[in-house]
Amino acid sequence: MYFKRREFLQVGSLATATLMLPKFLKAFEKQNMVPPGNKVVVVIQFSGGNDGLNTVIPVTNDIYYRERPKLSIAKTAALNLNGDVGLNPSLEVFKGLYDDGSLSILNNVGYPNPDRSHFRSMDIWHSASKSEDYVYTGWLGRYLDHQCSGCDKPTQVLEIDDMLSLALKGNEKNGLAFTDPRRLYSSSNEKFYKDITKGHHSSEETVDYLYKTMSETLSSADYIFKQSKLSPTSTIYPGTELGKNLKTISSLIMSDINTKVYYVSLGSFDTHVNQEAQQKRLFTELNDAVKAFTTDLKKNGRFEDVLMMTFSEFGRRVSQNASNGTDHGTANNMFFISGGLKEKGILNDMPDLADLNEGDLKHKVDFKSVYATVLNKWLGSDDKKILGKQYDHLKFI
Repeated sequence: MYFKRREFLQVGSLATATLMLPKFLKAFEKQNMVPPGNKVVVVIQFSGGNDGLNTVIPVTNDIYYRERPKLSIAKTAALNLNGDVGLNPSLEVFKGLYDDGSLSILNNVGYPNPDRSHFRSMDIWHSASKSEDYVYTGWLGRYLDHQCSGCDKPTQVLEIDDMLSLALKGNEKNGLAFTDPRRLYSSSNEKFYKDITKGHHSSEETVDYLYKTMSETLSSADYIFKQSKLSPTSTIYPGTELGKNLKTISSLIMSDINTKVYYVSLGSFDTHVNQEAQQKRLFTELNDAVKAFTTDLKKNGRFEDVLMMTFSEFGRRVSQNASNGTDHGTANNMFFISGGLKEKGILNDMPDLADLNEGDLKHKVDFKSVYATVLNKWLGSDDKKILGKQYDHLKFI
Protein backbone atom coordinates (compact mmCIF):
# COMPACT_ATOMS: atom_id res chain seq x y z
CA MET A 1 0.00 0.00 0.00
CA TYR A 2 1.41 3.40 -0.98
CA PHE A 3 0.12 6.80 0.10
CA LYS A 4 1.12 10.12 -1.33
CA ARG A 5 2.00 12.96 1.03
CA ARG A 6 -1.30 14.75 0.45
CA GLU A 7 -3.26 11.63 1.29
CA PHE A 8 -1.18 11.04 4.38
CA LEU A 9 -2.06 14.42 5.80
CA GLN A 10 -5.73 13.53 5.55
CA VAL A 11 -5.59 10.45 7.76
CA GLY A 12 -7.58 12.10 10.50
CA SER A 13 -7.56 12.61 14.20
CA LEU A 14 -4.25 10.90 14.91
CA ALA A 15 -2.31 13.25 12.66
CA THR A 16 -2.27 16.02 15.25
CA ALA A 17 -0.77 13.83 17.93
CA THR A 18 1.59 12.22 15.44
CA LEU A 19 3.28 15.44 14.40
CA MET A 20 3.81 16.44 18.01
CA LEU A 21 5.53 13.28 19.23
CA PRO A 22 8.89 13.74 20.92
CA LYS A 23 11.36 11.42 19.14
CA PHE A 24 12.81 10.38 22.49
CA LEU A 25 9.52 9.20 23.98
CA LYS A 26 10.22 5.53 23.29
CA ALA A 27 13.27 5.74 25.54
CA PHE A 28 10.88 5.63 28.48
CA GLU A 29 9.71 2.14 27.67
CA LYS A 30 12.63 0.73 29.64
CA GLN A 31 12.26 3.06 32.61
CA ASN A 32 10.39 1.49 35.50
CA MET A 33 10.49 3.83 38.47
CA VAL A 34 10.14 7.48 39.39
CA PRO A 35 13.33 8.85 40.97
CA PRO A 36 12.86 9.98 44.60
CA GLY A 37 12.13 13.69 44.72
CA ASN A 38 11.29 13.77 41.03
CA LYS A 39 10.15 17.37 40.50
CA VAL A 40 7.11 18.05 38.34
CA VAL A 41 5.58 21.30 37.07
CA VAL A 42 1.89 21.63 36.20
CA VAL A 43 1.13 24.80 34.22
CA ILE A 44 -2.46 26.06 34.12
CA GLN A 45 -2.99 28.68 31.44
CA PHE A 46 -5.85 31.13 32.00
CA SER A 47 -6.68 31.73 28.35
CA GLY A 48 -8.27 35.01 27.33
CA GLY A 49 -6.77 37.44 29.82
CA ASN A 50 -7.96 36.91 33.39
CA ASP A 51 -8.92 39.95 35.46
CA GLY A 52 -6.32 39.90 38.22
CA LEU A 53 -7.90 42.68 40.28
CA ASN A 54 -11.05 40.63 40.84
CA THR A 55 -8.89 37.56 41.54
CA VAL A 56 -6.54 38.96 44.19
CA ILE A 57 -8.59 41.87 45.49
CA PRO A 58 -7.29 45.10 47.09
CA VAL A 59 -10.20 45.28 49.51
CA THR A 60 -9.05 48.45 51.31
CA ASN A 61 -8.18 50.42 48.17
CA ASP A 62 -10.67 53.23 47.48
CA ILE A 63 -9.49 53.60 43.88
CA TYR A 64 -10.47 50.00 43.13
CA TYR A 65 -14.03 50.61 44.30
CA ARG A 66 -14.24 54.00 42.61
CA GLU A 67 -13.18 52.60 39.22
CA ARG A 68 -15.44 49.56 39.50
CA PRO A 69 -18.70 50.78 41.03
CA LYS A 70 -20.68 47.73 39.85
CA LEU A 71 -17.96 45.15 39.17
CA SER A 72 -15.87 45.37 42.33
CA ILE A 73 -16.05 42.61 44.95
CA ALA A 74 -17.00 43.82 48.41
CA LYS A 75 -14.58 43.33 51.26
CA THR A 76 -17.22 41.35 53.13
CA ALA A 77 -17.57 38.95 50.17
CA ALA A 78 -13.87 38.46 49.44
CA LEU A 79 -11.96 35.67 51.19
CA ASN A 80 -9.74 37.55 53.62
CA LEU A 81 -6.00 36.93 53.44
CA ASN A 82 -4.37 39.65 55.51
CA GLY A 83 -6.92 42.40 56.10
CA ASP A 84 -5.92 44.41 53.03
CA VAL A 85 -6.10 41.66 50.44
CA GLY A 86 -8.82 39.13 49.66
CA LEU A 87 -9.38 36.33 47.17
CA ASN A 88 -12.27 35.91 44.77
CA PRO A 89 -15.16 34.24 46.67
CA SER A 90 -15.09 31.27 44.29
CA LEU A 91 -11.51 30.34 45.25
CA GLU A 92 -12.16 28.81 48.68
CA VAL A 93 -9.60 26.06 48.16
CA PHE A 94 -6.95 28.65 47.31
CA LYS A 95 -7.76 30.41 50.57
CA GLY A 96 -7.16 27.13 52.40
CA LEU A 97 -3.87 26.61 50.57
CA TYR A 98 -2.84 30.14 51.54
CA ASP A 99 -3.67 29.44 55.17
CA ASP A 100 -1.61 26.23 55.30
CA GLY A 101 1.42 27.79 53.59
CA SER A 102 1.20 26.06 50.22
CA LEU A 103 0.13 29.04 48.08
CA SER A 104 2.25 31.94 46.86
CA ILE A 105 0.88 34.97 45.00
CA LEU A 106 3.10 37.09 42.77
CA ASN A 107 1.66 40.47 41.73
CA ASN A 108 2.42 42.86 38.87
CA VAL A 109 3.85 40.25 36.50
CA GLY A 110 4.24 41.24 32.85
CA TYR A 111 6.81 42.52 30.38
CA PRO A 112 8.02 45.83 28.90
CA ASN A 113 6.02 47.37 26.02
CA PRO A 114 2.99 45.10 26.53
CA ASP A 115 0.82 43.98 23.65
CA ARG A 116 -2.96 43.81 24.14
CA SER A 117 -3.61 41.31 21.35
CA HIS A 118 -4.56 37.88 22.69
CA PHE A 119 -2.54 36.04 20.06
CA ARG A 120 0.55 38.21 20.16
CA SER A 121 0.73 38.48 23.92
CA MET A 122 0.24 34.73 24.32
CA ASP A 123 3.04 34.14 21.82
CA ILE A 124 5.30 36.39 23.91
CA TRP A 125 4.50 34.43 27.06
CA HIS A 126 4.87 31.08 25.28
CA SER A 127 8.17 31.90 23.60
CA ALA A 128 9.60 33.90 26.53
CA SER A 129 10.62 36.64 24.13
CA LYS A 130 10.70 40.41 24.14
CA SER A 131 7.60 42.13 22.80
CA GLU A 132 9.48 43.36 19.73
CA ASP A 133 10.98 39.94 18.88
CA TYR A 134 9.30 37.09 17.02
CA VAL A 135 10.43 33.68 18.27
CA TYR A 136 8.92 30.46 16.95
CA THR A 137 9.95 28.09 19.72
CA GLY A 138 8.62 27.89 23.26
CA TRP A 139 10.35 28.08 26.61
CA LEU A 140 9.36 24.50 27.51
CA GLY A 141 10.23 23.22 24.05
CA ARG A 142 13.72 24.69 24.43
CA TYR A 143 13.87 23.17 27.90
CA LEU A 144 13.48 19.79 26.23
CA ASP A 145 16.17 20.63 23.68
CA HIS A 146 18.72 21.51 26.37
CA GLN A 147 17.71 19.20 29.19
CA CYS A 148 18.13 16.09 27.09
CA SER A 149 21.40 16.99 25.42
CA GLY A 150 23.61 14.06 26.36
CA CYS A 151 21.47 12.97 29.31
CA ASP A 152 20.87 9.29 30.07
CA LYS A 153 17.30 9.81 31.27
CA PRO A 154 15.41 11.99 28.80
CA THR A 155 12.47 13.99 30.05
CA GLN A 156 9.28 15.09 28.34
CA VAL A 157 6.43 17.56 28.34
CA LEU A 158 2.79 16.58 27.91
CA GLU A 159 -0.12 18.89 27.12
CA ILE A 160 -3.65 17.76 27.78
CA ASP A 161 -5.29 19.35 24.76
CA ASP A 162 -6.11 18.72 21.12
CA MET A 163 -3.38 21.00 19.82
CA LEU A 164 0.20 21.60 20.93
CA SER A 165 0.88 25.10 22.25
CA LEU A 166 3.86 27.13 21.07
CA ALA A 167 5.25 26.95 24.61
CA LEU A 168 6.01 23.25 24.08
CA LYS A 169 7.66 23.46 20.65
CA GLY A 170 11.45 23.30 20.55
CA ASN A 171 14.09 23.48 17.86
CA GLU A 172 14.74 19.74 18.02
CA LYS A 173 12.07 18.27 20.28
CA ASN A 174 8.40 18.91 20.87
CA GLY A 175 5.99 18.00 23.61
CA LEU A 176 3.09 15.67 22.93
CA ALA A 177 -0.54 16.85 22.97
CA PHE A 178 -3.50 14.56 23.59
CA THR A 179 -6.78 14.79 25.47
CA ASP A 180 -7.06 11.26 26.79
CA PRO A 181 -4.54 8.35 26.90
CA ARG A 182 -7.28 5.81 26.12
CA ARG A 183 -8.48 7.74 23.08
CA LEU A 184 -4.92 8.13 21.80
CA TYR A 185 -4.36 4.41 22.32
CA SER A 186 -7.61 3.44 20.59
CA SER A 187 -6.90 5.68 17.61
CA SER A 188 -3.36 4.40 17.21
CA ASN A 189 -4.55 0.80 17.19
CA GLU A 190 -7.01 1.22 14.35
CA LYS A 191 -6.20 -1.17 11.51
CA PHE A 192 -6.14 1.76 9.08
CA TYR A 193 -3.10 3.35 10.69
CA LYS A 194 -1.24 0.09 11.09
CA ASP A 195 -1.80 -0.70 7.40
CA ILE A 196 -0.37 2.69 6.47
CA THR A 197 2.87 2.09 8.31
CA LYS A 198 3.24 -1.50 7.12
CA GLY A 199 2.61 -0.60 3.51
CA HIS A 200 5.01 2.34 3.27
CA HIS A 201 7.90 2.26 0.82
CA SER A 202 10.65 4.83 0.90
CA SER A 203 9.89 7.90 -1.20
CA GLU A 204 10.46 11.63 -0.75
CA GLU A 205 12.15 12.78 2.45
CA THR A 206 9.14 14.65 3.86
CA VAL A 207 6.82 11.68 3.42
CA ASP A 208 9.38 9.32 4.97
CA TYR A 209 9.61 11.57 8.01
CA LEU A 210 5.84 11.57 8.44
CA TYR A 211 5.65 7.78 8.19
CA LYS A 212 8.49 7.38 10.68
CA THR A 213 6.78 9.72 13.12
CA MET A 214 3.51 7.84 12.68
CA SER A 215 5.24 4.56 13.50
CA GLU A 216 6.77 6.03 16.67
CA THR A 217 3.38 7.36 17.73
CA LEU A 218 1.76 3.93 17.49
CA SER A 219 4.33 2.54 19.89
CA SER A 220 4.33 5.46 22.30
CA ALA A 221 0.54 5.75 22.49
CA ASP A 222 0.46 2.19 23.78
CA TYR A 223 3.13 3.03 26.36
CA ILE A 224 1.41 6.19 27.66
CA PHE A 225 -1.90 4.36 27.99
CA LYS A 226 -0.33 1.54 29.98
CA GLN A 227 1.44 4.00 32.28
CA SER A 228 -1.78 5.92 32.89
CA LYS A 229 -3.39 2.74 34.23
CA LEU A 230 -0.61 1.81 36.67
CA SER A 231 -1.84 3.93 39.59
CA PRO A 232 -5.53 4.66 39.14
CA THR A 233 -6.62 7.30 41.63
CA SER A 234 -9.30 6.67 44.22
CA THR A 235 -9.85 10.42 44.60
CA ILE A 236 -13.12 11.68 43.14
CA TYR A 237 -12.56 14.46 40.59
CA PRO A 238 -15.26 16.76 39.21
CA GLY A 239 -16.60 15.89 35.78
CA THR A 240 -15.54 19.21 34.27
CA GLU A 241 -12.92 19.43 31.54
CA LEU A 242 -10.26 20.69 33.95
CA GLY A 243 -11.24 18.05 36.50
CA LYS A 244 -10.80 15.29 33.94
CA ASN A 245 -7.51 16.77 32.73
CA LEU A 246 -6.03 16.99 36.22
CA LYS A 247 -7.18 13.42 36.91
CA THR A 248 -5.26 12.29 33.81
CA ILE A 249 -2.20 14.21 34.97
CA SER A 250 -2.47 12.70 38.45
CA SER A 251 -2.58 9.16 37.06
CA LEU A 252 0.61 9.85 35.11
CA ILE A 253 2.39 11.56 38.02
CA MET A 254 1.68 8.52 40.21
CA SER A 255 2.97 6.11 37.55
CA ASP A 256 6.58 5.54 36.58
CA ILE A 257 6.50 7.84 33.56
CA ASN A 258 9.30 10.34 34.11
CA THR A 259 7.43 13.38 32.82
CA LYS A 260 8.61 16.73 34.13
CA VAL A 261 6.00 19.18 32.83
CA TYR A 262 2.25 18.96 32.29
CA TYR A 263 0.31 21.76 30.59
CA VAL A 264 -3.43 22.49 30.65
CA SER A 265 -5.64 25.46 29.78
CA LEU A 266 -8.81 26.97 31.23
CA GLY A 267 -10.91 29.68 29.62
CA SER A 268 -12.09 31.87 28.17
CA PHE A 269 -11.40 34.73 30.56
CA ASP A 270 -12.03 37.37 27.88
CA THR A 271 -14.69 39.06 29.99
CA HIS A 272 -15.66 42.22 28.10
CA VAL A 273 -19.31 41.63 29.03
CA ASN A 274 -20.95 40.40 32.26
CA GLN A 275 -17.62 39.47 33.80
CA GLU A 276 -18.87 38.44 37.22
CA ALA A 277 -20.81 35.37 36.07
CA GLN A 278 -18.13 34.17 33.65
CA GLN A 279 -15.26 34.52 36.11
CA LYS A 280 -17.32 32.85 38.83
CA ARG A 281 -18.03 29.87 36.55
CA LEU A 282 -14.39 29.44 35.56
CA PHE A 283 -13.06 29.91 39.08
CA THR A 284 -15.55 27.37 40.43
CA GLU A 285 -14.26 24.86 37.87
CA LEU A 286 -10.67 25.73 38.83
CA ASN A 287 -11.35 25.60 42.56
CA ASP A 288 -13.06 22.19 42.49
CA ALA A 289 -10.45 20.60 40.20
CA VAL A 290 -7.50 21.92 42.22
CA LYS A 291 -9.17 20.68 45.42
CA ALA A 292 -9.27 17.12 44.09
CA PHE A 293 -5.78 17.34 42.59
CA THR A 294 -4.04 18.68 45.71
CA THR A 295 -5.91 16.16 47.88
CA ASP A 296 -4.67 13.41 45.57
CA LEU A 297 -1.07 14.64 45.67
CA LYS A 298 -1.06 14.91 49.46
CA LYS A 299 -2.60 11.47 49.90
CA ASN A 300 0.10 9.94 47.70
CA GLY A 301 3.03 11.84 49.17
CA ARG A 302 3.75 13.89 46.03
CA PHE A 303 2.61 17.37 47.07
CA GLU A 304 6.12 18.56 47.91
CA ASP A 305 7.45 17.44 44.52
CA VAL A 306 4.76 19.07 42.35
CA LEU A 307 4.62 22.80 41.57
CA MET A 308 1.43 24.20 40.05
CA MET A 309 1.65 27.61 38.43
CA THR A 310 -0.97 29.76 36.72
CA PHE A 311 -0.62 32.57 34.20
CA SER A 312 -2.67 34.58 31.72
CA GLU A 313 -1.51 36.47 28.64
CA PHE A 314 -2.47 39.79 30.24
CA GLY A 315 -4.69 41.28 32.92
CA ARG A 316 -7.60 43.67 32.43
CA ARG A 317 -7.89 47.44 32.67
CA VAL A 318 -8.43 48.97 36.10
CA SER A 319 -11.73 50.65 35.20
CA GLN A 320 -14.80 48.63 34.34
CA ASN A 321 -16.42 49.22 30.96
CA ALA A 322 -20.03 50.04 30.14
CA SER A 323 -20.98 46.36 29.78
CA ASN A 324 -20.14 45.27 33.33
CA GLY A 325 -16.88 43.84 32.09
CA THR A 326 -13.25 44.83 31.64
CA ASP A 327 -11.11 45.34 28.56
CA HIS A 328 -7.61 44.13 27.73
CA GLY A 329 -4.94 45.33 30.13
CA THR A 330 -1.35 44.54 31.00
CA ALA A 331 0.25 43.24 34.22
CA ASN A 332 -1.32 40.45 36.24
CA ASN A 333 -0.86 38.07 39.15
CA MET A 334 0.31 34.45 39.20
CA PHE A 335 -0.46 31.62 41.64
CA PHE A 336 2.07 29.01 42.78
CA ILE A 337 0.89 25.94 44.66
CA SER A 338 3.14 23.31 46.24
CA GLY A 339 4.14 21.68 49.47
CA GLY A 340 7.70 22.67 48.64
CA LEU A 341 7.45 26.47 48.58
CA LYS A 342 10.20 28.43 50.31
CA GLU A 343 8.35 31.76 50.30
CA LYS A 344 4.64 31.67 50.98
CA GLY A 345 1.72 34.03 50.88
CA ILE A 346 1.77 37.38 49.08
CA LEU A 347 5.29 37.73 47.69
CA ASN A 348 5.33 41.41 46.72
CA ASP A 349 3.30 44.61 46.80
CA MET A 350 -0.19 44.80 45.41
CA PRO A 351 -0.69 46.88 42.23
CA ASP A 352 -0.33 50.64 42.66
CA LEU A 353 -3.66 51.90 41.36
CA ALA A 354 -2.55 55.52 41.76
CA ASP A 355 0.36 55.04 39.33
CA LEU A 356 -1.00 53.74 36.04
CA ASN A 357 0.13 53.83 32.43
CA GLU A 358 -2.85 55.22 30.50
CA GLY A 359 -5.27 53.35 32.74
CA ASP A 360 -3.24 50.15 32.92
CA LEU A 361 -1.13 48.54 35.62
CA LYS A 362 2.65 48.85 35.41
CA HIS A 363 4.53 45.59 35.55
CA LYS A 364 7.14 45.21 38.28
CA VAL A 365 8.22 41.61 37.64
CA ASP A 366 9.27 40.28 34.24
CA PHE A 367 7.56 36.93 33.68
CA LYS A 368 10.82 35.58 32.28
CA SER A 369 12.27 35.81 35.80
CA VAL A 370 9.53 33.41 36.88
CA TYR A 371 10.46 31.03 34.09
CA ALA A 372 14.16 31.31 34.97
CA THR A 373 13.37 30.47 38.59
CA VAL A 374 11.25 27.43 37.71
CA LEU A 375 13.75 26.15 35.14
CA ASN A 376 16.76 26.58 37.40
CA LYS A 377 15.51 25.89 40.91
CA TRP A 378 12.74 23.35 40.27
CA LEU A 379 13.72 21.60 37.04
CA GLY A 380 17.48 21.86 37.50
CA SER A 381 18.12 23.29 34.04
CA ASP A 382 20.37 25.96 32.54
CA ASP A 383 17.84 28.79 32.39
CA LYS A 384 20.28 31.18 30.70
CA LYS A 385 20.75 28.83 27.73
CA ILE A 386 17.04 28.18 27.45
CA LEU A 387 15.93 31.80 27.75
CA GLY A 388 18.93 33.32 25.95
CA LYS A 389 19.67 35.74 28.79
CA GLN A 390 20.26 35.71 32.51
CA TYR A 391 17.17 36.80 34.44
CA ASP A 392 16.86 37.34 38.18
CA HIS A 393 15.90 34.30 40.21
CA LEU A 394 13.04 34.70 42.66
CA LYS A 395 12.94 33.10 46.10
CA PHE A 396 9.57 31.37 46.30
CA ILE A 397 11.17 27.99 45.48
